[in-house]
Amino acid sequence: MPYSNTRVLLASRPVGLPKPENLTIETVEIPPLTAGQVLVKTILISLDPAMRGWMNAGKSYAPPIGIGEVFRALAAGQVVESQHPGFAVGDYVTGTLGAQQYVLREGDAAQDPTNPNYLLKVDTSLAPLETYLATLGMPGLTAYFGLLDTGQPQPGNTVVVSGAAGAVGSVVGQIAKLKGCRVVGLAGDQAKVDYCVNELGFDACINYKTEDVAAALHAACPAGIDVYFDNVGGDILDIVLLQINLKARVVICGAISQYNNTTPVKGPANYFALLVNRARMEGILVSDNAARFGEAAREMAGWLREGQLTAPKVQTEHGIENFLATLNKLFSGENFGKLVLAP
Repeated sequence: MPYSNTRVLLASRPVGLPKPENLTIETVEIPPLTAGQVLVKTILISLDPAMRGWMNAGKSYAPPIGIGEVFRALAAGQVVESQHPGFAVGDYVTGTLGAQQYVLREGDAAQDPTNPNYLLKVDTSLAPLETYLATLGMPGLTAYFGLLDTGQPQPGNTVVVSGAAGAVGSVVGQIAKLKGCRVVGLAGDQAKVDYCVNELGFDACINYKTEDVAAALHAACPAGIDVYFDNVGGDILDIVLLQINLKARVVICGAISQYNNTTPVKGPANYFALLVNRARMEGILVSDNAARFGEAAREMAGWLREGQLTAPKVQTEHGIENFLATLNKLFSGENFGKLVLAP
């Protein structure tokens, strides 16, 4: 049967917060499948802060989205037609499907984990589809490797995480608790603060919009800070650096406070604290750990199954035409937990 595909293209590179003129929405017909091809209907598109960086030109850890290209996005979907023996109609998959309603893939490439068009089959009888975009997907894996490998928490350490109610931060805090740490979060409204403490088991959480962050951190971390997992950058990072301990580990996962700057990015003015405390600041890219994704996902699936880990809240928006408005919720703080779009 014929399919019409509505998709989002990058029309121009934004300055500051992305605007409607930076994107184009078009509808195209999908040609009939030929031998070896597979057609996936997108069910959920993942909205992630990294998408803002992909819109910029210049060197980064991933090439920028090309002008006129489908907007890059992780997503989950279901096979609706297949001319490839490796995929059956009804299979659920995740991958870089893009911001579009359907995606046509060559089955051989889609079976190759080293190919950017790889499709990972997932079992929705074991976990809801959205969990494969959250705890068992990129955010959860980022939390796992960033905290355990880069942050190296030890029992009794104090771990602070910003963006604590988000898809990454909420998992970071819970894993730190599993490892015997004291966990303090930073979040932007009282509902998120309460969620971190009452539902996720954080020892404390600070509302950075209403509290004196430096004083609140000092009160919540009387023994100082051993690990800081940073999702926001900017002023918060500077404040935390003044309270780190000897041999502290600062994990740089993101800097969402800086992504839409129209002036130069604000770097850490208090970086000298790293020297004084012989501390380490290191970035984390989840893709560096691809060979161990299966190992990490299995361990986290076990924690979920045993009730030791709570999957992040999922906020679902609807309509491919609302892609930009949904993406920008990440930068206004309107999202709560994992943000997805049902196209």
